[in-house]
Amino acid sequence: MSPSLSVVSDNKVGALPRSEALSTRVRRLQAEAKGLAREHIAALVAALHEAEALSAEIAEGGEAYPAGIRDIARRLAEEVESKVATIEAINARN
Repeated sequence: MSPSLSVVSDNKVGALPRSEALSTRVRRLQAEAKGLAREHIAALVAALHEAEALSAEIAEGGEAYPAGIRDIARRLAEEVESKVATIEAINARN
């Protein structure tokens, strides 16, 4: 049988260097999270604009689309427009 082997570190274990205060790190991470949230909201608004345009196209598509679908698409286009305005107003306050 082979003898048991173990790894032994010759590094001294000490306190980790303090590069920034905890409160500074928290503020930095919060600012980063808010920036990412703004990007996410912008992506949502862009997707809603795309959905609004697609809904309007279907609503105006004529007889190729079933009447119920055209009606839903028309209402959706109207609702999306007001929801985007609300999101943008809320986002402007923050």
